[in-house]
Amino acid sequence: MKLTIRARLTLLYCAVLAASFVAFFWICDFGFQRSIETTVNNASQSNLEIVKRVVDASLTKGLPQVSKELSELSELWANGAIFEVQGPDGAWLFRSERFLRSQIPLPVPPANGTAFLTTNLDFQQYRIAQEEVLLDGQHFRIHAAVPTEPFDQALDNFRVIEKRFLSLLVLLASLLGYWLSGRALAPVNRIIASAENIGVQNLSQRLPVPKAQDELRRLTETVNAMLGRLESSVQRIQQFTADASHDLRTPLALIRTNAELALRRPRTEAEYRDTLKRILGTSQETTQWIESLLTLARADLGAAQLRFEAVELNPLLQSTAQKAAVLALEKGLMFLESFPEQSVFLRADATASERLLLALLENAVKYTPAGGCVRYRSYTDGPCAVVEVEDTGTGISPQDLPHIFDRFFRADQARSREVPGSGLGLSIARWVVDAHGGNIEVNSRLGMGSLFRVRLPLAGEASASWPTDAKSRSLPLQTN
Repeated sequence: MKLTIRARLTLLYCAVLAASFVAFFWICDFGFQRSIETTVNNASQSNLEIVKRVVDASLTKGLPQVSKELSELSELWANGAIFEVQGPDGAWLFRSERFLRSQIPLPVPPANGTAFLTTNLDFQQYRIAQEEVLLDGQHFRIHAAVPTEPFDQALDNFRVIEKRFLSLLVLLASLLGYWLSGRALAPVNRIIASAENIGVQNLSQRLPVPKAQDELRRLTETVNAMLGRLESSVQRIQQFTADASHDLRTPLALIRTNAELALRRPRTEAEYRDTLKRILGTSQETTQWIESLLTLARADLGAAQLRFEAVELNPLLQSTAQKAAVLALEKGLMFLESFPEQSVFLRADATASERLLLALLENAVKYTPAGGCVRYRSYTDGPCAVVEVEDTGTGISPQDLPHIFDRFFRADQARSREVPGSGLGLSIARWVVDAHGGNIEVNSRLGMGSLFRVRLPLAGEASASWPTDAKSRSLPLQTN
């Protein structure tokens, strides 16, 4: 059976208090018994001392006088206290009526000190102090007893009160616990009620934050932060849908328009070829865009498997530099490269690494106006290989810098419409860097250009931290 948190808290509260009450009453009962035992022992011991003093004071007058004095002492005692005294010859000098009627043989007292025992004398329980004393060279055995019935009745009454009030206290504690748990969980119920009203259409709504600085406040703040992330994710998805629709509509419209124009009237072979070339070019760009999108989708699902092996960095740099140089030449840019002469190896996926470097180079060429410069260099820094791509392009504003790796994000939307691209290149670059256990840094000033710096672990260095698959890890983006 499933119980609510309130019910579980009430049961736990009830169980703890019940155990506490039982322990408390047990301690009280034990203490009461010890107190009774101490009290009756002291009373019987005190009576024994009185009898001893009477015997000692009257012993010089003879044993008959001792018996008389003891008889008079017995008449003075109240509250049921009794005693008996045995003379040196074994004859009893005095015995109270209850000792006479009970005829219970008592154990021999120790040679030194007082012994205590509890027994029934004439159907009534007594606590007896017994001692063998030496008075004027003669041995006397003294038994002094006090009734324990008043104390036993008090203990019984206390136990009755325990039984009556224990269940009542547990019941009251349960009710109190139920009330307290309700008060404690009231903010949780408010959080639940507020959370039930939040949906995709109103993700901007937040839960009320309790005033108390406690765990519920932390929970509420955490949930609100999660809602903020969800809202941001939904907004990115909505923006992604809008951008994807727009970016797909344009090439599809071009393909359709070119095909319709070609079919309106008969054309020469050259004109048909020209139209097909334009359709092919647009199709290739669209295919690349869709493949980039699928790459990121597979990466999100952990399905984009990379093959890690020892990859020499210099051939990879040279290959990407040749492709970037062609792009720079077409746009009228100066392209400078600087690579180390010694060979270094990465444990990497060669295809993904090439895509990473080309994405950075294409981005630099794309946003650098004619007459500018793109610098491509590499060096080693401890256990890492560092690759830098620097340009003298338009730069990135401080407010755009944290978002440049977001999908479809393109800084300065007004100007970026004139620059072809899908806005997925840097997202793929970031994913490749994360998958290889590296990190990427960006330094940029608006109107002055940008510097992208990638650090990737060298083969044989910190190999324990390298991933065995391409599942992207959440590494912090460092920006300066």
